[in-house]
Amino acid sequence: MKNRYVSFISDEHFLKCIEQLHDSYIRAKEKISKQKFYANKIDTIKLTFDTKFNGIDEESIIETEILRQIDKSINNSIGTFHEQILGGIDGYEVGNLSGFDIKAKNDSLFADIKNKHNTMNSSSAEALFQKLARYANDYKKAKCYWVQILAKGSFNERWTGDINGKEYSHSRVFKISGDQFYALLTGSQTALCDLYMALPVAIDDFLKKIKSQTANADNSALAEVKKETIITKRSVLDQITFENYSYYLGFERL
Repeated sequence: MKNRYVSFISDEHFLKCIEQLHDSYIRAKEKISKQKFYANKIDTIKLTFDTKFNGIDEESIIETEILRQIDKSINNSIGTFHEQILGGIDGYEVGNLSGFDIKAKNDSLFADIKNKHNTMNSSSAEALFQKLARYANDYKKAKCYWVQILAKGSFNERWTGDINGKEYSHSRVFKISGDQFYALLTGSQTALCDLYMALPVAIDDFLKKIKSQTANADNSALAEVKKETIITKRSVLDQITFENYSYYLGFERL
């Protein structure tokens, strides 16, 4: 039977990967309590400018700020989603905390996947190169890849260069963009684009399936703040400012 979504993984596997990412979104939303929201201090001066200059009401701007915090925790989960998708391709598997993200079952390929090209500092890049070089030395026929799902270009090339003042190169250590890596593992030049085009349909199918089983989880931060404003008669933004900076000179007047 022909797959409904993409040709290189089963529909069942595709939906399972979406389910696991959906679970990550639910967990991220549930974690944003008022205490968690306040953990890094809220820049309410910036939020005041945002409300006035962008014409957005206070509750909406707070919801946007909460979503920004959720987004930070979701970014790692997106990388995991790609690992799980790629691990479902015939002949490959996910590392499961084994030091690599994806490998060929015959040990001819090892890969470390980063969702964005700019997620590493120089020390992290050096450590990654050294790790990939060790795999290449231990497995003499293996090619080892630093995968950048969202890269600044389309490429598959040897990873060479100066990192922290040291010159690095290895004949079987490469850096590769997301589109080229999907093409390498699937044999289809359009595999990543095919995945992108299939996502809306697959996500809709998944959401229809779970609609009767579970309700969307909501973060509690804004609800907790609004509950306090009923007592204090402050605006939402003033309440957040007071709770974050009441120890600052003059802020007790809010």
